[in-house]
Amino acid sequence: MRSLVVYAHPDPSSYCAALRDKVVAGLAAAGHELRVTDLYAEGFDPLFTAAEHAAHLDVGAHPHAAAHVADLQWCDQLVLVYPTWWSGQPAMLKGWIDRVWVRGATWELPAGGNRLQGRLRNVRSLVVVTTHGSSKWVNVLQGEPGKRTVSRTLRAVCHRRARTTWIALYGVDRSSLEDRQAFLDAIPRRLASRRLRRLARHRSGAAADGTRP
Repeated sequence: MRSLVVYAHPDPSSYCAALRDKVVAGLAAAGHELRVTDLYAEGFDPLFTAAEHAAHLDVGAHPHAAAHVADLQWCDQLVLVYPTWWSGQPAMLKGWIDRVWVRGATWELPAGGNRLQGRLRNVRSLVVVTTHGSSKWVNVLQGEPGKRTVSRTLRAVCHRRARTTWIALYGVDRSSLEDRQAFLDAIPRRLASRRLRRLARHRSGAAADGTRP
């Protein structure tokens, strides 16, 4: 399986960085082909400019997104690793979505239409590894906006049978060292769930046939 890991946290020594490393190690051990994007390390600019907004319906008007789009079109699985801040994705990651998931790359709007058509049909799995300062119940009461962004909005432009996997440590600010270590240690097992293994086998079988899923 081809897995693209997109990571967003400003502190290279953060707990999220340890999560990223565990994710990468787990996927590599499972035999995945990997590409890793560290948005802060590469200096990605999340600012969606007025000029980009004016041209956001123009196919090919976003050259800054080309490398990131190529990665999205390459992968079978997208793995996002980030802290949940203010109930959603950090501004850096949200800016990446705004500036990279653009028309002609991840979606299309037919002439006269009012419903997007997804173009990332290669992506069959979306995985989120994240932390929350609040509890699971607080997030449920808030409507889980960060989770909905992935499971409903991003998923809508991926393969029609794409599935989402949510791996979250809630109450991280009050968690013990043992809690955080246990969550870290469980990452490879969570990534190797039965459903994700089935997707990987599907990808391997398609590759053996010389086809793409």
